Amino acid sequence: MMPWSRVAKLVAFSAGVLLLALLYPGLFDLSPSLFSFVPQFPLPDHPLAIPLFTSRKDRGPYVCAASHTYKTELVSLDPLVIYVHSLISPAEITSLLETAEPRFAPSEVVKDGQKHLTTDRTSSSAGLPRDDPAVVCVLDRARNFMGTMMRDGWDDMGPPQLVRYSAGQRFNIHHDWYDVPRWATDGSSRRWNRVASFFAILDGNCTGGETHFPYVQGIVPQSPRQEPAWVGGWVNAKGEEDVRPLWRAHELGGLAFRPVAGNAIFWVNLHPNGTGDGRTMHAGLPLAEGTKTAMNIWPRQFYPYD
Repeated sequence: MMPWSRVAKLVAFSAGVLLLALLYPGLFDLSPSLFSFVPQFPLPDHPLAIPLFTSRKDRGPYVCAASHTYKTELVSLDPLVIYVHSLISPAEITSLLETAEPRFAPSEVVKDGQKHLTTDRTSSSAGLPRDDPAVVCVLDRARNFMGTMMRDGWDDMGPPQLVRYSAGQRFNIHHDWYDVPRWATDGSSRRWNRVASFFAILDGNCTGGETHFPYVQGIVPQSPRQEPAWVGGWVNAKGEEDVRPLWRAHELGGLAFRPVAGNAIFWVNLHPNGTGDGRTMHAGLPLAEGTKTAMNIWPRQFYPYD
């Protein structure tokens, strides 16, 4: 005698088959090819195009790419200057520019502890919120880049700033460190200075606008044949390989770096004793045409309590 459980399963299966037969009378007369319907709809032999969205809402929330990689080249050992290829990804650039767009205002400089407008700096600047996801991602990457130069729980990366230049605008020679260290804003008696700088290009759609370090010399002088310092691996907006050097020996001395989106210059501002290194003086040369937008990151080194 068949066990009751097997009888129940058989009855349930039979009922299911009967229901299908009632709903689809011709089901069992159909050709098996009907169930292989995909070939009836020709598929392209190339990847499906994904629409390019223009708004952050359409793209969804920004997600930090933990796997992002970059490449470094030593430019100068003393002072330390490093060129960083692809420090910031295209997705991060888009997000940072969208966040900063409504915040741009005429750039100021700090003199005697106060902010001033000056004809030495004719660009526009925009502060960025520290809790913005793209800002957090880029600052974390910059922090990791610096390694033991930054002491966890003591130093910090400082608030980032975007700066934008249009045709004719410039920033005359200046330094990023302060002549007199600044007081902390947390109510403590600590003081800090900008131990280093990152200058990362977000938009380099321009001619001119190089960043000039008149007192920095390359580790190896450029060839007398005027060979570029670094060639290849970069494609311009027209899809053409751009073989111009990323930096060159400037006719007035030092080195001049041209703006390339995603790439950055890193340098150390302070001597080991905490005083400013005058060799890191630099200038944003005037733009001939187009726009240049860059991100300033100024890591803060705090001094012990007095």
